[in-house]
Amino acid sequence: MSSLALEPLGGQAELEPVEEAPDPPAIPAGEVFRRFRTMARMDRKLMALACLLATVATVAEVGVVLVFMEITDKVLETRNLHAFWTPALEWIGCAVLGAVATFGAHMLCSLCSERFLLRLRDRVFTHVQAMSPDFFSSRDTGDLVVRITGDIDAVENLVIGGVISIVTDVVGIAMFAGTALYLRWDLALMSFAVAPLFWLVTRGFTTPFAKASRRERAGNGKIASVVEENVQNMMLVQAYNRPNSERDRVHEAGVEWLRARMAEARLAALYGPVVLLVETLCVLVVLGFGSWELSEGRINLSDMLGFAAFLGMLYPPIQSLGSFGVLKATAGAGAQRLLEVLETRPAVRDLAETGMYSVQSGQIEFDSVTFYYPEQERPALSDVSLVAEPGRLVLVTGSSGAGKSTLTQLLLRFHDPKTGCIRLDGTDIRDLTLRRLRSNVTLMLQQTMLFDGTVRDSIAYGDPTASDARILEAARLADADGFIGKLPQGFETIIGQGGGSLSGGQRQRLAIARALLRNTPVLVLDEPTTGLDAVAARKVLAPLRRLMAGRTTILISHDLHLAYDADEILVVDEGRIVQRGTHAQLTSVNGKYLELWQAQNESVREVAAEQRGPRPEPVRRQFGQPTPEQLAAEQWVQRLPWQRQSAVDPEPALWRPAPVHPPTSARFGG
Repeated sequence: MSSLALEPLGGQAELEPVEEAPDPPAIPAGEVFRRFRTMARMDRKLMALACLLATVATVAEVGVVLVFMEITDKVLETRNLHAFWTPALEWIGCAVLGAVATFGAHMLCSLCSERFLLRLRDRVFTHVQAMSPDFFSSRDTGDLVVRITGDIDAVENLVIGGVISIVTDVVGIAMFAGTALYLRWDLALMSFAVAPLFWLVTRGFTTPFAKASRRERAGNGKIASVVEENVQNMMLVQAYNRPNSERDRVHEAGVEWLRARMAEARLAALYGPVVLLVETLCVLVVLGFGSWELSEGRINLSDMLGFAAFLGMLYPPIQSLGSFGVLKATAGAGAQRLLEVLETRPAVRDLAETGMYSVQSGQIEFDSVTFYYPEQERPALSDVSLVAEPGRLVLVTGSSGAGKSTLTQLLLRFHDPKTGCIRLDGTDIRDLTLRRLRSNVTLMLQQTMLFDGTVRDSIAYGDPTASDARILEAARLADADGFIGKLPQGFETIIGQGGGSLSGGQRQRLAIARALLRNTPVLVLDEPTTGLDAVAARKVLAPLRRLMAGRTTILISHDLHLAYDADEILVVDEGRIVQRGTHAQLTSVNGKYLELWQAQNESVREVAAEQRGPRPEPVRRQFGQPTPEQLAAEQWVQRLPWQRQSAVDPEPALWRPAPVHPPTSARFGG
């Protein structure tokens, strides 16, 4: 594809042309039909009725031309006005019949198309929901959204709209060609002889259209990914003064998409005139020969005009049928991107037919579990064994990247271990259906996830069937009822996407209320106090303790101040459990836990020391000596323990407390 010269954005340098990756092989139309025909068959009766109505509309068009020929013969050539009224009524009847049939065909076609889109979108989204976290972390979210929402349109254009269009075009060609043969077989054969030119033109455009369409779909997905990423991280972009660089990223993706769109537009702009030119040449050749026959008296005027009308109706469906190759190319690009998603197999699937399991106590057991992430040579977990008894709290700690969170992903079967076994109440979790397994485990992730909606909706997400009384009780136990009562509409307040209108502690308490409402025997907490300040963390500790009461709880945390509540502590290092015991036992011996504990306490002491002082030395002027009045003011300010800057520091600071005025005598030397 030729490069496109664009004016630089904001005076910045032009984007360098990038080497384009080779296009993947196109998916044949037959393969697209084969993969999606099951969903299309569900509306085959409606599609057949739409084709029937389209055929009726075509018959009405033929009737209009025949009536026109009758008017030409009996009215125009004889100049008999009385003979006009009967064919005029017939013309009106044909027009009304054609309009009603066309309306019905369009409505049924639209209904079939939208129903197909709905089923296909549901199928793709259901498939995506079954994928493991690795699937989403390895793909751009925006591009995935475009595949689910945009690429399915291209598939529908072929599978539904394309089928109805083909049937309608074939019927139209047959009727118009048959009528033309009936009128003048020699002129009809001549018009048929030039019809293959349409096919040749379309064939020449098909491959370029396919390449441009694939690049346009990929470019659209890239733009969506970059924009979605920026919107989610806009606070970081603004805080780091990076809007220009991010705008460049959007611009760069937009340039690539623009190039693909312009390639499509160039082909479309060229395709229409070329086809029109071919059609004009064909019509002129046929009409020229017909005019010669008219001058020789071999054909009358009504037959000539009627044949010209049928010829004008014949070439559009031929052109439409020929452009089916372009439609195949465009649909193949969307289908290819869609099938890339559908052909990706979930990392885990139900292995049990029934998954019969009744909740007993919620005992969790890891038995010699080893796990590798995809395409990783080093195990994330190696020979891990642990038992979490019902009603007990097991705290898992360790350095970042040690493999702690991997335990939760394996317990919920986002992945299956390479070796070893995980049991719930003595039953291998692979013998349970995913739905039954996850209905007995509540997960609170490190990042609190909330959907856009009301406070009530956010809590009821744990159990959509819960009554208002249960929702209110869960909010009370989570200590969330206090701040909810202060919201403008209480439980009916809209919290925004991700709970953006709430503080971190408030979002966490809503998540606790949601987990309380879910009421499962097993609870997994992944860094429940991460991102909360000391005050907010203390506020959620009591609700967390209520949530953990009576449940088998696995708590993953760097915050070892939660260790006092743990019945057992597991220390994970490089995928292995290197220590286990209670807090008292582990702090009495040298080891990884004592190292982590001392490091955390030292960090707390350093933070406290920073908050208290020490008082900094005053920053002297870089020009000249201070006056006696300034020295007096400086000595007074030094006696204020919370001051961070000298009162005589003329340089701007990133942060400076509100000014505190010294005594009048110090300020004015008196």
